[in-house]
Amino acid sequence: MPPFAAQQSLFRAYDIRGSYKLFTPRFIEALGKAFATLYTSNSNDQQQAHSKHPIIVMGYDVRCGSDRIAQGLSDILTQHGIQVIQLGLITTPMMAFWAQQYQGHGIVVTASHSAKDILGIKWLVDYKSPDSRQIQSLYQQLIINETKSRLRIQTDRPDQHVPLQTIDSAISQKSIDLTSEHVATAYMTAITQVFAKIYPSDKQTDSHLPHKLDLVVVIDCMHGATSTIAQRLFERFCRQVIMLNDTPDGRFPTGNPDPTEPYRLQQLQQNVIAHHADLGMAFDGDGDRLMMVDNNGNVVSSDHMLYLLAQVALAERPKSLIDSLSTPQILFDIKCSHHLPTLLSKLGSTPVLSKTGSSFMRQRMQSANSPIIFAGELSGHFIFNDSHFIIYDDAMYAALRLLHWLSAIDSKHALTNITQCLPAVVSTADHYLPMPNTADQECPVVEQLARLCHYLRKLVATTTESDFGHYQLDTCPSSLCECSTDKHHVTLEQARHLLPVGTKLSCIDGVRLDFAHGFGVLRQSNTSHNLTARFAGNTLADLKDIQAKFAALCRPFDQNLAEQISAMPAE
Repeated sequence: MPPFAAQQSLFRAYDIRGSYKLFTPRFIEALGKAFATLYTSNSNDQQQAHSKHPIIVMGYDVRCGSDRIAQGLSDILTQHGIQVIQLGLITTPMMAFWAQQYQGHGIVVTASHSAKDILGIKWLVDYKSPDSRQIQSLYQQLIINETKSRLRIQTDRPDQHVPLQTIDSAISQKSIDLTSEHVATAYMTAITQVFAKIYPSDKQTDSHLPHKLDLVVVIDCMHGATSTIAQRLFERFCRQVIMLNDTPDGRFPTGNPDPTEPYRLQQLQQNVIAHHADLGMAFDGDGDRLMMVDNNGNVVSSDHMLYLLAQVALAERPKSLIDSLSTPQILFDIKCSHHLPTLLSKLGSTPVLSKTGSSFMRQRMQSANSPIIFAGELSGHFIFNDSHFIIYDDAMYAALRLLHWLSAIDSKHALTNITQCLPAVVSTADHYLPMPNTADQECPVVEQLARLCHYLRKLVATTTESDFGHYQLDTCPSSLCECSTDKHHVTLEQARHLLPVGTKLSCIDGVRLDFAHGFGVLRQSNTSHNLTARFAGNTLADLKDIQAKFAALCRPFDQNLAEQISAMPAE
């Protein structure tokens, strides 16, 4: 068996993530060597101005074992001539902030919002997150290194070993540990200076002491990495801060550190009402996801959050961006509401649909002269690209941007007043569904669905009733669908019902269908071996109709999946 075959499943679309059992000491050592190859190669290519040696910042989240992995990686990297700056327990956005203070390289050991028995790693190379190809290349490098190591052992010629990099005696063989106070203070000071710039005040003479907003807020850290800093940061800006679950605890005693899970915000909702707070907010395990609750205790949907924060980005962009961008773009992911493009267009921006994944969005925003000034997705990742702060999905920073903008509107209940005027949507949650077993089929169920939708849409547009009735789902032309399914006859009337004229089909990430009265999306998860699905309609009847359409489209390929889609409840 190839080395680390079991660990191949850890290398996902935009990070490394999976069961803690797979993060063995031998794997961590091999992974450290692969990272060493990656960073030394990048350093040689880029010819870093600050040092001929790579400098990497390293941090970890609260999960049991994350600190051990971070230390193991640090030991291997320093052995290969790489200077490691240890940040300790931090959020992922704090790692990105500190990476910018050096060469743009950083690693944080985190599994974000996943369950407590999951571990993971995210990283930056030259300020950018890796894409799926680069992640797979890292795995291949790990295999190459391990194979060479085994060959050396088998041939008993250790003298032939060539280190990844000749270690310069000037490089310390120990990492540099920054104090937690220094790590936190520098980050908080940088954020404070952002608001001093956006909202200058004649009375404000010290950027370290900002003018406080007349707001009472409740914050749920879900025992994650924001527990160490959230209260101190928000007390700089808000009149009163009430904390929930702000003890770092990798056992996550109140549940998964995922604020987007159904009913996960009940404690926050209750406390907002009990304390007569102006709003509440919740952060995920590594601090890059945000959810909010209004003063009435109602959860603000991610679609509405994206719309509100897009307004913030548009209203507060510097004059230089206004002059350089004729029409700014707002990026949103494929799971967002069908109303969102219309709402964003009314703000004077161009809405752009993206596949799911904040790292994909950041890559598009970091390209030269990108017209995208803001991006967000249903899972609560929100990214500003308006030159005020780092281009990263920082939940605490996004929350503070919204708080300041709402306060500037001069209404205690601005959040509630705005969201109540937005179009009503009845939707399911973003559900995780078990991956169907397609071992006996030639293509995954999502690909089969995409091919069928393409075929039906073309057929409805070009075919008459007389030559339509003989079509069967198991006799699709091979160029469109190479699957083998049970026989299902489809009449022209049925096809027109499933995909009415005017239905929009997007296959950039799974299958999304936009109807006149709602939308649905089915795609493969990037962080787990599941399908994810979300459906929404203008009314409950519209929602059920769209679910029924998707169920009918999926039933020929997987009866169980069709039943699960039909059974998904409205939020």
